[in-house]
This record gives sequence, structure tokens and C-alpha cells, in this order.
Amino acid sequence: MENNQFNFFKSREINSILKPLREERIVKIEKYENKELSKDLKIGVFGWYAVCPSIELKKNKLHFFSLYDQPLLIFRDKENNVRCIKNICPHRGASFYGGSYENNELTCPYHGAKFTPDGNCQNIGRLTCTHIIDTNYEEYAKKIHLSQYKTLERDDYIFINYLSETYTDIETVREDDQINKHSLSNNGFDIKEYASEEVLVDFKCDWTRIVENHLDILHIFWVHGNTIPDKDVNRNFLVSFKQKININKDYIESIYYYKNDPSNEFIRIRFIPPGRILIYKGEPEKSRYLQVLDHIPLGNNKARVIVRHYRKFMKNRVINNLILFKEIQRRTFYKIFNEDYIILKTQTFNHKVGLIKNEEIKLLGEDRIIKYYWDWYKRSEEKDNPWIHSKKIEQNMDVYDKLIFKYPPEINKLDILNNLKIIRKTFITYASPLILFLLLI
Repeated sequence: MENNQFNFFKSREINSILKPLREERIVKIEKYENKELSKDLKIGVFGWYAVCPSIELKKNKLHFFSLYDQPLLIFRDKENNVRCIKNICPHRGASFYGGSYENNELTCPYHGAKFTPDGNCQNIGRLTCTHIIDTNYEEYAKKIHLSQYKTLERDDYIFINYLSETYTDIETVREDDQINKHSLSNNGFDIKEYASEEVLVDFKCDWTRIVENHLDILHIFWVHGNTIPDKDVNRNFLVSFKQKININKDYIESIYYYKNDPSNEFIRIRFIPPGRILIYKGEPEKSRYLQVLDHIPLGNNKARVIVRHYRKFMKNRVINNLILFKEIQRRTFYKIFNEDYIILKTQTFNHKVGLIKNEEIKLLGEDRIIKYYWDWYKRSEEKDNPWIHSKKIEQNMDVYDKLIFKYPPEINKLDILNNLKIIRKTFITYASPLILFLLLI
């Protein structure tokens, strides 16, 4: 599949093939004031990231990951509060990988240093390392702390407020109401009315390219037309759209209407900085489905996407199990990401080596949301400098890759496990009763 797509994009005839299609799909650009609308966004690349589904964080288990190449870990303390700390022991700078969290103590595997939550479990403070012989130990232990980020759980996601600095006393961090912008209820969705399934996919490519890809909703006709189970979304059904852009301090939103039927909405997509995208149709309170995509910049050319699909249909668990609905949905998700992957990797390569330049990229009217996104990102990156740690990492320093990656598309372990689950459930549900019946008769 990858070779076919790559050869297609290399074809000399690509421009002659796509030109009439682009002309057919080009959107009507509505008049707007002569200003950079994306400057209305008040949130930069520092802010709240949904980094993990709540169900993944088991008690007494350490969950390792990274943001902008800074190694982090999260765990639940004895009060079930989620804690996020730098994956660095302040004693000698070792990782906590191989350590543990038991009996309310986080243990470093290097020298056995133990860190215990103090007070109301908001501040990891006391170091317990009794086997170390040092006349100054008691004074030393009082002053050593772990660096932390503030965390919250919303809608069964674990959010981290990733900022330019960490804190040793999380109580000093003021409440940030920006988390409310990510809440699905504050965006008009009553999640209790939906059933859902999710997948986690990791990409070895630039995270900004993945966000751009998911904002470009119309590429689904061309790239995913044979995968998405909708006969009207394929290469043979390319249509024109009228686009409406809404931008305010909280989000960028693009709504697509059929050009030949302006009252009929096709889809709408909302980007909530720094990394969340909502895709749905119609007003939120009436929408039958909602797709939530959270983009996590693990590091340079390393990114994770959490995809959760909410729906108001196919909610009966018995029927879902009989027809393997969730497993088939997950298989479709994996296939879609595989189809995007070669495009994203080649885009990343072209971008990193300086082959993608403004004068060589010609955006269409339908790409307005892409332009606003890039305006926002470039301005935020320059202001916040989030890649400060990555710039110090040599090319071969991939020590955390195997530790943090869940499912790069080229390592399709989760897809294989999902397919095996389909085979097993099919056998248990249908074949085994038939075999038992035949044995009885």
C-alpha cells in the first residue's frame, strides 16, 4: 500500500490529474476583514494536553511518555490523584524506569531512593533513603523535591498542563481555566448520551503535520475513499463545498456546506489549541457522532494521537459484541492511519530538509484553516520555544523510543492483536456453539 501511494505521489502526471479535481472542489471564499484572524487565538503551544486515556493508568503502575522530548511519567497516588513528574531522580539524574510505586512510595531503581507524598498529596516532598550513610542526610532529604506538572481528569482523559517550567510545590500553581475549553460538555456535547471506542497511534513524523492532516478533512475523499464505509466518500464522488470559518480566542472552526445545497452541512471541524480537534456534523447537542483527536508532541519526529469516536447509534452492548462492532471500528482506524502515514513521513522529510518553502506551496481556498493553523503555530513556537530540549539531542539519542511508543504504524502489533481478537470472538460467538451442537447430536 505504501509503495503504491508513494509511486502515485511521485507521478509526473500528478498535476494534470489533480488540476480539474481541485478546480471542482475549490471553495467559495467568504469576505472577511483584512486582518490575521488567527491572531485572535490566545492559547499557545504551552497548555493542556490530553496525554492518556484514564483507563490506561492503572493503580501502582508507572506510565512513561514524553512531551517535546522531555521525559515524564504519571501515576496514581494512594488517594487516586494523578501525578505527573519529570522522569528524573534528583539524587543522581537517573530514570525511574525499572522503579516502582508501592505503599505510597515512588522508588528509583538506581540507589533505591524513595519519594513519598506529603500533606494533602499535592506535593511530593520527602526523600527516604535510609541505607545512605551521610552525616548531612537529614538536612539533604528535607530540601530535595521532584519536579511536577499540574494534572486533571476530564471526560475519562488525563490532562497535563505543560508549561515552560515545572514546580516542586504544585499548590503554588494557580488554577488555569483554559482546561474548560477542552471539556466536551463546555463544547456542547453530553457524553452520557454516547457510546465510544478509541485507539492510540504513534507516528515517527512531525506532530504539526499530523494536526494539519486532520484539519484537512477533505483529503478523505482521495486517500481514504476505499476504507471509510460510506459510498458517498470516495474518489468517484468528489464534490464542491462552501466553507465558513469561525475564529475566536479559544478555537478555529471550519464548517463545510455542499456548494449545490448550501443549507446541507457536510462536516465541521474545530481546532482547540494546543492539540485537540473535534469533528462532527450539525450543532453539538444534535450531533449523532463526535470524533475527538488529541495530538501529543512526544518529541522531534515522534507524536501520538488518541482517537476517540463517540456515537449515539449502535449503543447496545449485546449487539455490538455479536457483530464485533468495536473491533471492526478499530481495524478501520488503523487502516486509515496507515494510509496517511507515508504521506506524513514524506512531508516531514521534505519539511526538515528545507524543500517545503512558502513560494513552492500554493494553498487553495479550502486550505484557509490550514493557513490559520500554521500562522498560529509558527507564532506560538517562536514565542514559547517548546523544542529547547530537542535541540540538544543528537540524532542517535533514541533511548526512549521503545519505552514510550505504543503503536507506530510500521510496528502493527496492536492491529494484529485486534485482528486476533476478532478471530477469537468470532469463534467463541458462532463456531463453538455450532461445534457443541454437532457433538451433542
